Amino acid sequence: MTKDLPPDGFTLHNRASPMTQPWMPIYKRMNSRSVHLGVWLAEKHCNSRGLVHGGFIAALADNTMGYTCGQALKADGRVIAGLVTISLNIDYLGSAKLGQWMSWEPELLKAGRSIAFVSALVKADGETVARANASFKITK
Repeated sequence: MTKDLPPDGFTLHNRASPMTQPWMPIYKRMNSRSVHLGVWLAEKHCNSRGLVHGGFIAALADNTMGYTCGQALKADGRVIAGLVTISLNIDYLGSAKLGQWMSWEPELLKAGRSIAFVSALVKADGETVARANASFKITK
């Protein structure tokens, strides 16, 4: 794996928003029930001390968990208008370094009629550095 290319199964993520645009390129790996995100860590992902910023980790955790929720609900045959984050919790368990591959690996835990619960592990070169949990309002 070279830093010019993402790991196997990842392709360029084409859903940039004004929030995520400065962090591109972001890569995705999708299946019928989840959307994993990944990036090669660079200075643009860091705080003023040169550490990967916790806000960056949280923002992409929220992003990937929302995408995963929508993907899984679609796979279940549900039609939704959108998702709105109700809560987001992050436990930072380790640190990451520039040049590492960071990935967000989400899973839908449960979806009711109006609220869905999702978790994600955030890894740097395969080592868990954060754990995230979120709940989303399902809009119709």
